Amino acid sequence: MTTTQPPRTAERGRSRGARAVLVLAIALLLVLLVRTFVVQTFSIPSDSMSPALRPGERVLVWRVAAQDVQRGDVIVFDGTGTFADAPPEPEGLARAGGAVAQLLGFRPGESDYVKRVVGLPGERITCCDEQGRLLVNGVPLDEPYLHPGDAPSDVEFDIEVPDGRLWLMGDHRSDSVDSRSHLGSPGGGTVSLDDVIGRVVAVTWPFGSVGTVGRGSGS
Repeated sequence: MTTTQPPRTAERGRSRGARAVLVLAIALLLVLLVRTFVVQTFSIPSDSMSPALRPGERVLVWRVAAQDVQRGDVIVFDGTGTFADAPPEPEGLARAGGAVAQLLGFRPGESDYVKRVVGLPGERITCCDEQGRLLVNGVPLDEPYLHPGDAPSDVEFDIEVPDGRLWLMGDHRSDSVDSRSHLGSPGGGTVSLDDVIGRVVAVTWPFGSVGTVGRGSGS
């Protein structure tokens, strides 16, 4: 004999199911909002920031306002137009997949870079003094984060960072394509504050490398 569920019980079941779906949707929305506007994760592609960051490590990037960027911050930025040519616009499924990946905190493509802030807007950055140190407005810069054995720079330069822009360099100076390599590009190798995605605050993978990333401002 077949039995049927009483109407009230069926309604309660549907109500609980609807609430569960709503809670799940809200939770997913919150995760997406946090990943989009607060934190993102990135994979380190090269050795240019060694020893602070090594290839294959995943890092947590905290979104920061332009006025909060400090010298010594390790940042992720969009180098399109300065460090890289604009990539072709994706089409069809590739475009849809890219949009979903960005919502989940991943930014596919080769235009995102990670470097350290060396020069702030309005500062004069010079290489180098008689001891081989970088100068910021004529004052030697202490750089304890440099890769062992590396000089602060093998390329001589003297640039005043324009308003609203940053001078960026890798910690592994002998293996870093950074602002020095783009002196002839728009902005003289500097990057707009508007292109900053966020500040690297921690290494999250692999487990043996997990830890925070300091601001290491130097002086």
